[in-house]
Amino acid sequence: MSESTITALVSPEGSLEILSNHEVNRLKDKSEGGLYRLFRQCALAVLNTGVETDDCKALMEMHADFDVRLVPQPRGVKLELINAPAHAFVDGEMLRAIREHLFSVLRDIIYTHSIPETVPGFRRDNPDDITNLVFHILRNAGVLQAGRQPDMVVCWGGHSIGHSEYQYSKEIGHQLGLRGLSIITGCGPGAMKGPMKGATIGHAKQRVRNGRYVGITEPAIIGAEAPNPIVNELVIMPDIEKRLEAFIRCGHGVIVFPGGVGTAEEILYLLGILLHPDNADLPFPVIFTGRPENAEYFEMIDKFIRNALGDKAAEKYEIIIDDPVRVAQTMKKGMKEVETFRRAMQDAYYFNWMLKIDPVFQLPFDPNHATMRALELHRDQPVHLVAANLRKAFSGIVAGNVKENGIRQIQEKGPFEIAGDPTLIKPLEAMLEQFVAQNRMKLPGLQAYRPCYRIVSGAA
Repeated sequence: MSESTITALVSPEGSLEILSNHEVNRLKDKSEGGLYRLFRQCALAVLNTGVETDDCKALMEMHADFDVRLVPQPRGVKLELINAPAHAFVDGEMLRAIREHLFSVLRDIIYTHSIPETVPGFRRDNPDDITNLVFHILRNAGVLQAGRQPDMVVCWGGHSIGHSEYQYSKEIGHQLGLRGLSIITGCGPGAMKGPMKGATIGHAKQRVRNGRYVGITEPAIIGAEAPNPIVNELVIMPDIEKRLEAFIRCGHGVIVFPGGVGTAEEILYLLGILLHPDNADLPFPVIFTGRPENAEYFEMIDKFIRNALGDKAAEKYEIIIDDPVRVAQTMKKGMKEVETFRRAMQDAYYFNWMLKIDPVFQLPFDPNHATMRALELHRDQPVHLVAANLRKAFSGIVAGNVKENGIRQIQEKGPFEIAGDPTLIKPLEAMLEQFVAQNRMKLPGLQAYRPCYRIVSGAA
């Protein structure tokens, strides 16, 4: 039986009400250079908030008859949604959170594609231009708020987790909320939703009325991880690299819960940056945490990091098992250290300008069969490049697991091949096997997980 749908005219909710003729035409443009397909894909993902799926390609195919049209009005713009999922509505009215998210998508897609056209000399491969683009997107979305002391905790972890792990992430969020801290996640389900849900209760108990639940995503992943309804500030970054930079530029500390390849990608990105000599004295609290049964998981992660990046990388994080209060207290203490450092260096609280990010972590990586096979996974390079190339390997597996283009490539040409130094590849293969065994690759479905990668012998 097909899912019920609704056709409706929707007014803006707080993000963007006025568009130029040029912007309207680009959003209607269905050609390769137009924005119609991108906007339709992100809009459909938002309308499926709460749906348990992480297959972006299947989601698009399931709603092939969905359409979104811009309707100019004398006082602004409205959206006509044709064959929209009915669960986004209550008694014919769209849920307010979904309406907010829908117009956040419109705002960010328009803004992201207008900046390169309006800024003279803008280069997509220039590190300073990339960071400025991240800054302007976040500022335009209202995420960067002057006058607030450091309080933004980035929470990373798997979308495919069990009930007990979800409950633990919720308790961590509760303890953070009791201490007045706000949450940034990838905006989806699982370990991204749990901390936000817990923080809402902690904030309510402390009568925190300006609690922030920021969700940062990107077009290729939003269909697999639709925003959870607790998110009250949604931002769509252009790609995964700018999404990751946004996390650590506007966040003040990171908590990592158990996860799969996406979480491993985030860890390697963060550690690769923190290992840069220019960041040696920069305070940035990082905590890995989980339930008692997750102790072996973090032992595996720790062992992998020490083997790949060395013991110095392990000095950048603390592992705390089954102690939400200690996690929150440690993070609160870390926030004070960040505040003291930023004040002394006269750096902004709301955006970490001092953080040095090597261009290798900023330039977009396009995972395909050729680029995955060509990854330089060997030790004859600086440690931050080891981290960067391992990050790309995990990013490619994420694409093959849940992103529409990646899934399509795997269906057409078979699994991505990953090769390199056995001292790096063998531990990588062992960790991936554990992710599969623990159901951390994808949400459980009707069929067993089929790897989108193949480890091959010999260097690339």
